[in-house]
Amino acid sequence: MEPLASRIRPKNLDEFIGQDHLVGKGKPLRVAIEKKHLFSFILWGPPGVGKTTFAKIYAAAFDADLHELSAVSAGKDDIREIIPKRQGTLGEKPVVLFLDEIHRFNKAQQDFLLPYVETGKLTLIGATTENPSFEVISPLLSRCRVFVLNELSHKEMAEVIDRTGFKLKKDAKDWLIQMANGDARQAITMLENCAQLYKTITLANLKNTLQSKFLRYDKKGEEHYNTISAFIKSMRASQPDAALYYLARMIDSGEDPKFIARRMVVFASEDIGMAQPTALVVANAVFRACETIGLPECGINLAHGVVYLCTAKKDRSSYDAYMAAMEDVQEHGNLPIPLHVRNAPTKLMKNLGYGKGYEKYSKDSYLPEEIKGKRYLKT
Repeated sequence: MEPLASRIRPKNLDEFIGQDHLVGKGKPLRVAIEKKHLFSFILWGPPGVGKTTFAKIYAAAFDADLHELSAVSAGKDDIREIIPKRQGTLGEKPVVLFLDEIHRFNKAQQDFLLPYVETGKLTLIGATTENPSFEVISPLLSRCRVFVLNELSHKEMAEVIDRTGFKLKKDAKDWLIQMANGDARQAITMLENCAQLYKTITLANLKNTLQSKFLRYDKKGEEHYNTISAFIKSMRASQPDAALYYLARMIDSGEDPKFIARRMVVFASEDIGMAQPTALVVANAVFRACETIGLPECGINLAHGVVYLCTAKKDRSSYDAYMAAMEDVQEHGNLPIPLHVRNAPTKLMKNLGYGKGYEKYSKDSYLPEEIKGKRYLKT
């Protein structure tokens, strides 16, 4: 039987739940459909928020020939098979390729795809849970607009659950919404499995379903985020045994080693920082090893880096200082920079006082006047 998530999938934008900043009245993706503007783009956001659904709605709006591929298993031959053999025929349908997990395509595969997107033989809709600027080559990225999708809100998740037709008491619905964490597919799958296992959907049955061996999670779903969260928190708590365990779980499940290494690079500055500045050097070296060596051997490099980061002293002062500075930037906007620390490349600017009174090692604050007394770095 067709999965429930597929059976209740929205067929048009009026049925689509969430992402009002993109598909609401006057918003870019709704306008593109209304004005029949066909172009390539990438949808970046967490799992279960409507990426696949929107791609289907978009392609249907143009009566396009839609092909769905996953970058995990697809290759160049799959792309060749969908390239239209006829060109310029009156009434010929446009060809839309929906490429899920586009970040999993390597550089050579993306290079192969590029000319078809560039010439318009294919309209590409990429979907990714990862920042496309890290993994999508610049020439391909420059030919696609990137749209960021958000987790579904509590209210939107409630709408999704109501659409399934299952009747839930408030405690069960609230628990399911909390558990699914903005992932509609996760919530629908949980309901479907619970109904199959227990017939009635109660809070107790939902919790039992969560523990059931019959319920499997997609690596892009809740288990993916739970495991990386546990991994980071184990390193933060300086628990190498726990961190190595979660590392092994991710590697065993087929997680992209560069995804893990990228989180380690962030961790090195966020949680270790000035306590051991060389942590950033080590983390970057691990990331480079993952790029050049690959699995299975780079698992050893990851383990090496994990133990180093776990046992390093921790200091979040630089991270906290940056966050505090960012709060002021967002609150106050672009405050006037003091004249004595401005650049003065022209005579006119010098006459206006730019750079006047500047001293290289002054102890006077260089901050804008309105926040002159602020101290972000706690030492």
